[in-house]
Amino acid sequence: MDCWKGAVGRSWIYPTLIICAYGFFSTMRPSEAFLTPYLTGPDKNLTIEEVTNQIFPVWTYSYLALLFPVFLITDYVRYKPILLLQGISFIVTWLLLLFAHGVVAMQVVEFFYGMVTATEVAYYAYIYSVVSTDHYQRVTSYCRSITLVAATVAAVLGQLLVSLAGVSYFHLNAITLASVSLAFVCSFFLPMPQKSMFFHRKDASEPLPGPDKVVATVSSDRPPGRQEDKGSVSADRGPTAEHQADNAKPQNHVLRVLVQLSKDLRDCYSSRKLLCWSLWWALATAGFNQVLNYIQVLWDFRAPSHSSAVYNGAVEAIATFLGSATSMAVGYVKVNWDLSGELALGIFSAMDAGSLFLMRFTDNIWACYAGYLVFKACYMLLITIATFQIAVNLSMERYALMFGFNNFVALVIQTILTIVVVDSRGLGLDISTQFLIYGSYFTVIAGIFLIRSIYTIISIKCRNNSVAGESIDH
Repeated sequence: MDCWKGAVGRSWIYPTLIICAYGFFSTMRPSEAFLTPYLTGPDKNLTIEEVTNQIFPVWTYSYLALLFPVFLITDYVRYKPILLLQGISFIVTWLLLLFAHGVVAMQVVEFFYGMVTATEVAYYAYIYSVVSTDHYQRVTSYCRSITLVAATVAAVLGQLLVSLAGVSYFHLNAITLASVSLAFVCSFFLPMPQKSMFFHRKDASEPLPGPDKVVATVSSDRPPGRQEDKGSVSADRGPTAEHQADNAKPQNHVLRVLVQLSKDLRDCYSSRKLLCWSLWWALATAGFNQVLNYIQVLWDFRAPSHSSAVYNGAVEAIATFLGSATSMAVGYVKVNWDLSGELALGIFSAMDAGSLFLMRFTDNIWACYAGYLVFKACYMLLITIATFQIAVNLSMERYALMFGFNNFVALVIQTILTIVVVDSRGLGLDISTQFLIYGSYFTVIAGIFLIRSIYTIISIKCRNNSVAGESIDH
């Protein structure tokens, strides 16, 4: 038995297999593509206005309230307890979805789902604490791929069960409950990490390296939501006498870590390049999550589920496939992103805006589906580029910090959109008008980066002409 435990502790294969099993079962949720038809159908008998303006906004608020404290606690308790908490939140969410009724009960469901998405950070951070840096790229690939596979399988399975087998939405949610319960069981078998990125570093006295000191390999993007959602090598620095003295004061350790994190954030965002990509990341992710949260409501408005065939699962499966394909294509495209990055952000953001306007002004559900496919593919393409451009200049620790902070800013923006546009205590706009707002929002994003790209191109040409002129003079 001791030999087995020793082998497990030394091997990267065992924790990778378990975390991938956890990722598969927690993402394999065939009922998720049919949430709005389920809530507005005979099982829950809620109105579309209650779902849109009173229930769904709770997820955004709870996610925002939980994200920052969960981010810090996750690192402090070393990931595994947070994965257990996520498993419990999954189970509570689907138990309430199955057996609770009424607006208040569904708002509680949204709160626990906010807990699920807030704790998602533990899934991607865990594996880096139990394997060596030599295996970072491989295990990152496995963890990302398994969630994409699970999301696709879930969407296809859900569509087949609904369309061909006539399975009710209630039983679809029961299948999801069984899947997330298996994920919870898997989390018990994960070995407990001995280190973490910030509070339990292998060399706690080592300050986090700056963006000019390290180069990172490919890392992951977000949603999972969700999504759900995806190593690097730090420069070696020896501990200073001051830091060694600080280690004698464990009661100040948390404060020192927080101060260090704030300094790291300031250093990261002092880079104009990182600031530009982060700005797009926050703005676009806020809009993307908002669209994902309410797209089923729009589909139900265009083709009511009680009188039309529902193909939400098939559309989500195709969207996931296109998203993964465009993300993979980025690795094979040779482009100078320093020169063309802002132009790409502007063009594809404009395509996102156009697809949202299409969804707003068409009455054809198939055109609406097509617009969603274009929207998601463009976003996944750009977020992959943004992820790489940020990660390539940072250590894993600093990338994780920027990843968390960018998503926090995105969530703040999304919360403002929800309060003003969606919530019944705000404007409480109907779903069609909401998508007009979202299309205008992405138009503004496109305008910002198209103008920035034109300015960058003109500046480069002027600089080149100036250099050429000086050469002639000499």
